[in-house]
Amino acid sequence: MASLQPGKPAPFGASFDGDGVNFCVFSSGAEKIELCLFDEKGAEARLPLPSRTGNLWHGYLPGAQVGLRYGFRAHGPFDPAKGLRFNAQKLLLDPSAHALEGGLGDDSRLCGGVKVADPRDSADLVPKSVVTHDHFDWQDDAAPAVPWGETVIYEAHVRGLTQLHPDIPEALRGTYAALGHPVMLDYFKRLGITALELLPVQHHADEPRLQHMGLSNYWGYNVLAPCALEPSYASGVNGVSAAHEFKTAIRALHQAGIEVLIDVVFNHTAELDVEGPTVSLRGLDNRSWYWLNDDGSDNNLTGCGNAMRLVDDEVVAWTLESLRYWVESFHVDGFRFDLGTMLGRTPKFHADSALFKAIKADPVLGHCKLIAEPWDIGPDGYQVGNFPAPFAEWSDHWRDDIRRFWLYGTLPIGDFATRFAASADIFDHDGRLPSAAVNMLTAHDGFNLRDLVSFNDKHNQANGEDNRDGHDNNYSQNHGQEGLEVSEEVAKQRRLSQRALLATLFLSQGTPMLLAGDEFGHSQQGNNNAYCQNNALTWLNWRDGDKGLTEYVSALISLRKKIPALTQNSWWQGMPEDVQWLDGAGQPMTTTSWEQSGQQCLQIRLSDRWLLVVNSSLNDVEMALPEGRWLCVAPFDNEQQNVREGSPWRATAKTLCVMTQG
Repeated sequence: MASLQPGKPAPFGASFDGDGVNFCVFSSGAEKIELCLFDEKGAEARLPLPSRTGNLWHGYLPGAQVGLRYGFRAHGPFDPAKGLRFNAQKLLLDPSAHALEGGLGDDSRLCGGVKVADPRDSADLVPKSVVTHDHFDWQDDAAPAVPWGETVIYEAHVRGLTQLHPDIPEALRGTYAALGHPVMLDYFKRLGITALELLPVQHHADEPRLQHMGLSNYWGYNVLAPCALEPSYASGVNGVSAAHEFKTAIRALHQAGIEVLIDVVFNHTAELDVEGPTVSLRGLDNRSWYWLNDDGSDNNLTGCGNAMRLVDDEVVAWTLESLRYWVESFHVDGFRFDLGTMLGRTPKFHADSALFKAIKADPVLGHCKLIAEPWDIGPDGYQVGNFPAPFAEWSDHWRDDIRRFWLYGTLPIGDFATRFAASADIFDHDGRLPSAAVNMLTAHDGFNLRDLVSFNDKHNQANGEDNRDGHDNNYSQNHGQEGLEVSEEVAKQRRLSQRALLATLFLSQGTPMLLAGDEFGHSQQGNNNAYCQNNALTWLNWRDGDKGLTEYVSALISLRKKIPALTQNSWWQGMPEDVQWLDGAGQPMTTTSWEQSGQQCLQIRLSDRWLLVVNSSLNDVEMALPEGRWLCVAPFDNEQQNVREGSPWRATAKTLCVMTQG
């Protein structure tokens, strides 16, 4: 075997140049790092990395080829009181590995030790990092580059989206290949969405607790290797790799004009707490990679056992390089950051953190769509509205207030108008635009839409936690009967609520995000935390879907694209060409009318020729419309109606009607 040469301190990970492989890994506290090579039989050879540049350890192996299986061992002190947990008996994954071989099981030998170093070797239990070399024919692929103001996001899970789709070939269901299948491309285009946002596609592991219960981490937020693709979503058809299959799907989606956004997890890792596995960052340099308390224990800002410390120059550079990998190698168009507050922690949250500045200045990432889940569970973890441009943020204010308005009738009309106008009270500052508000009725976390109008309480017993997990305050409304089997009258009220909520989603200013399955009434049987349900509970039930509801959503998205006030992505200034707020008599709202309690009716005139008539009450209401002749174009399941000048309009209960001047 060739000996290691000094190599280069960049890029991170294993880089094949045709003649050999350069290895580079970060550790500020290690005394020695060994490169561990494994042959086909699992025999291990250890080679100390010969060079150190600052805190970057590196070496070059001449003659090494793609497919080489490797890992690291880091030598140094084991002193938990100081946060030092080096243990050379534990094989470590490359944090920048582009592929792993094997999975992570539950074995006590994976633990590096809690109070004293565990002496047992873990090499036979740890997945091996694999040297790769990307080559793919992108065929002049071009990013759709959909403007933010025209963006409509569709959040989905790779497996759950197509696992039960009857029109997808069985061998492709639930895989990357299905995402780009003509059946799905045609569906996405007919629906009208512009961006497919996928739950994590990074290589993840199942927590030991779930393995004990016979469950798995379906959502995939327990990431093991942030630069490696999850292999279980690959079909293997025609012998292509998972990476080739995902790239093929992205290329097809781009050709259809659809962007691809992926969820990424740079807040915690699958190493969990100190009783969990030591398989990567903890063993490389626990004190540099994770936030710790003064006594050396984990500062659990995420609630997942550990919290990533994205502060040091090398860690910031590693994070940027990891993100760029997905853009440059897979052509993804953007990211949604899970527990995004961690990106700005120093440890307090700062909108001008080194990482935020670096992302904004990066020539690749600065042009991507960037979306934050703007909270974690640490002190001052709730940071909605405080992220810097160009980040957009999930708006739970919009979610909860719109639910209260339509399902409870308890939201003042002025608050409804504020949310409808992209929550300017939260996002209109420091050059941010209305698109910064990502409006959502539902997301993967929580009730989906059908369950939101069918259950007052969560029903998470299948998760094995005695129904303790999941949100308790959902602003859901079962309309008088709990569950899915109800009278026709209750079902009718639920249909009205669903349509009113969906109309508000797609006709509000801001960026709408639709949860996959909400457009045809998929139910999770009242489970509002289905993270561990990899089964028919979460897989979308296409066969029994409400096609009428799907057509309604498609028509709403089409309508949204016709209204300039919703797509131009500039704040409304109260001018007629933007928006006019009118009362039930068709007159401009006054300070008195805004403050009037119990008001549930409103008219919103957009781009002068569009009129939205809102009635959230339980009764039909007659309204006087503004001067002119109006044509009702929504709801779409009614015949279009002309309203002549001076004629009243009967706004039916629980509806948002759309009119245009005829």
